[in-house]
Amino acid sequence: MSIDSFGAKSTLEVGGTEYEIYRLDAVSGTEKLPFALKVLAENLLRTEDGANVTAEHIKALANWDPNAEPEHEIQFTPARVVMQDFTGVPCVVDLATMREAVTDLGGDPDQINPLNPAELVIDHSVQIDVFGTQNAFQRNVEIEYGRNRERYQFLRWGQNAFENFKVVPPCTGIVHQVNIEYLARVTMAQENGGVLQAYPDTCVGTDSHTTMVNGLGVLGWGVGGIEAEAAMLGQPVSMLIPRVVGFKLTGQIPAGSTATDVVLTITQMLRQHGVVGKFVEFYGDGVSAVPLANRATIGNMSPEFGSTAAIFPIDDVTLDYLRLTGRSEEQIELVEAYSKEQGLWHDPEKVVEYSEYIELDLSTVVPSIAGPKRPQDRIVLTEAKESFRKELPNYATGEPSDDGRIHKVSPVTLANGTKTELDHGAVAIASITSCTNTSNPSVMMAAGILARNANRRGLKPKPWVKTSMAPGSQVVTDYYEKAGLWPDLEALGFHLVGYGCATCIGNSGPLPEEVSKVVNDQDLAVVSVLSGNRNFEGRINPDVKMNYLASPPLVIAYALAGTMDFDFESEPLGQDQDGNDVFLADIWPDADEVQATIDASVNREMFETSYSDVFKGDKLWQELETPEGSTFDWDPQSTYVRKPPYFEGMTMELEPVTDISGARVLAKLGDSVTTDHISPAGAIKPESPAGQYLESHGIGRRDFNSYGSRRGNHEVMIRGTFANIRLRNQLLDGVEGGYTKNFLTGEQESIYDAAQAYQEAGVPLVVLAGAEYGSGSSRDWAAKGTALLGVKAVITTSFERIHRSNLIGMGVLPLQFPAGQSADTLGLDGTETFDIEGITELNDGRTPKTVKVTARKDDGTEIEFDAVVRIDTPGEADYFRNGGILQYVLRNLAKQA
Repeated sequence: MSIDSFGAKSTLEVGGTEYEIYRLDAVSGTEKLPFALKVLAENLLRTEDGANVTAEHIKALANWDPNAEPEHEIQFTPARVVMQDFTGVPCVVDLATMREAVTDLGGDPDQINPLNPAELVIDHSVQIDVFGTQNAFQRNVEIEYGRNRERYQFLRWGQNAFENFKVVPPCTGIVHQVNIEYLARVTMAQENGGVLQAYPDTCVGTDSHTTMVNGLGVLGWGVGGIEAEAAMLGQPVSMLIPRVVGFKLTGQIPAGSTATDVVLTITQMLRQHGVVGKFVEFYGDGVSAVPLANRATIGNMSPEFGSTAAIFPIDDVTLDYLRLTGRSEEQIELVEAYSKEQGLWHDPEKVVEYSEYIELDLSTVVPSIAGPKRPQDRIVLTEAKESFRKELPNYATGEPSDDGRIHKVSPVTLANGTKTELDHGAVAIASITSCTNTSNPSVMMAAGILARNANRRGLKPKPWVKTSMAPGSQVVTDYYEKAGLWPDLEALGFHLVGYGCATCIGNSGPLPEEVSKVVNDQDLAVVSVLSGNRNFEGRINPDVKMNYLASPPLVIAYALAGTMDFDFESEPLGQDQDGNDVFLADIWPDADEVQATIDASVNREMFETSYSDVFKGDKLWQELETPEGSTFDWDPQSTYVRKPPYFEGMTMELEPVTDISGARVLAKLGDSVTTDHISPAGAIKPESPAGQYLESHGIGRRDFNSYGSRRGNHEVMIRGTFANIRLRNQLLDGVEGGYTKNFLTGEQESIYDAAQAYQEAGVPLVVLAGAEYGSGSSRDWAAKGTALLGVKAVITTSFERIHRSNLIGMGVLPLQFPAGQSADTLGLDGTETFDIEGITELNDGRTPKTVKVTARKDDGTEIEFDAVVRIDTPGEADYFRNGGILQYVLRNLAKQA
């Protein structure tokens, strides 16, 4: 029941339509809040119920102290949920399972429906099997449907079975780009209790790059699939009122630099500054000069610098973009009127206090790349060759040659008969891909014009480079065609391969067999260059050790160079028809020409056409046989979609939380272990436990597909947990991959096999790790797999936000070493047994700040320390007591029956 303690309920008339609104100016203090916190304040006013949201919560936000550390918990209710298919399939699997479980608890299965709009975009499943040909797109689509038929049938069932749930079919675009181009409302207009309400569009998404929508002034961020399911079912997101970092942008991007260079610079700056768990908000006179596409590109990279959100306020630039992308005039009028009425319109003259300040003069940005394994490791382009040579010894063995670097020149004969040579540093993959950059016409047009200039000079990519173009939406194809740039891109091998995340998510597809064989036989450290946002180890392709992020035009430049061991200033890319050297500067696109091409080639009609019937899908989608019924008929033979075990044996009564005794270490890990390390999304190795499982079920190796595509099957995903080929478990010396020491036998085993042995023996497990544990994508399976392996606690130096929350959502206890300490400083080597005492305080409704950890070595020596309990809010404590967030929601729904 809604309560209006501050008399904020009012009306707003726009274009002859009357909307109910909750006025921010009814609460003193909200006028001085940063834009993002004003959005949260409105959210609390509108959802005040005296229980989850109280007048005290609203006052705490209105009286926000920018200099204080976060301490006030609030309950944020997002307006909608967005999903992609890798994370969305498990969400729908869990909802389907909850329908059966709520019946067992005496509830009504029809209670299990998204209460808030939930939209899923199928964008993560296309793989680049075919490239460099005119029919690459069509062939990849056919292969995609063949591989993913079961999953797609399941999603179509979900769209029909659940209310308030829509699916954007394959071949449409990347979820974040579809979100900004079509799904985002900026201002919502929804009926609630028979009353038409207007309020800020907010969202959570099952992908960390949900923050791309921040560029439109929409507050949203990535959460785990676990939290997203709860949000769909009407549960608020528990959070602490955050610190807000004010980021001032001044100046203009100089000629020769791109929006990609800007985001790599900002990523490095903010990662060094430290913004984990904070909001970043852009302000100042310079904001109005930042195009919407650049705002979206910056917002998109928020997970890479670690903030919860990175938002731009609403202004005329926002309205112009809504108009360009085909939104109705009525909607645009509502956005403007509501934003101005509520003080959400950007006013550079208005003084806003922030917790911290940072500034970038855009005119100082220089061309850059990032790598070879983290987005924040920015390299000035002029120093790229030197940086590569410095990094190479970490990936290749051998003595440096006279030129100062390690070589391993290896002959290879390509499929077309071309004889050539590969060496360390060869560019094996050059891919224009991902939401970060393919949403931005400035860098995409620059790539097209560079391709045209290169083609005119007779330049070609090196023959060993796997080239690809995977745009974020069909609109990119339209403006390339209108600008006449497709033939030049195709002449360089950058044919359309699909509309989806592709290379950035690990769906780069296999390297040509002859290239892959030489790379593996000779243990070559080859590289990928992609216009994406992620380059973590093992993510892009199992054959590729070093991965670099670059702007789309630089992706093409590196394809022409063919190696990372290249200096664009002093080395020519090749020779023209007259034998003259051609350097990158000779073909680099002129900024004025890029803008003129955009102005002439990008228009509103393209967006209207592309999104005219977005949920309908192509012929392949429409012809899919779709199961019917309110509950799903599980196929016991399916290797894609299986009923998970989360609710087996669950009762309405809570089981008491217990202390942990005699636990063994499953893995001891270092710093910057990502969710890609914990739950890989890329290729499934045949010799891995997941590969062996699929083979035992009659699946041929060429049909393994990726871990991400099989996230609806817990059997595959448990076996894939900690299975990244680059994982370094410090319990073993010099071993990479998903292996551990089984202390029951003293033998090296796969992590999955060892965990199974421990479970059979009744031995609980812990994981030890360093700083920034769980950074990367908001991957629910990193937490689900951890829990299903039998891990009861994870003890780290520090956590990234989403993974810590997800662990709690799966009933795994997140603990931190005492400040300034780590496993190594405490003398822990992972051979110890662990007792953890004090967790039982949770049974009394309290959350202990610390728990006593006793680590006992084989010789009886004990190491004791007080670990910090990272259950940060009362809501998280409730989830943990229930054994997880889904169990908490399910019990509450069953009680309402």
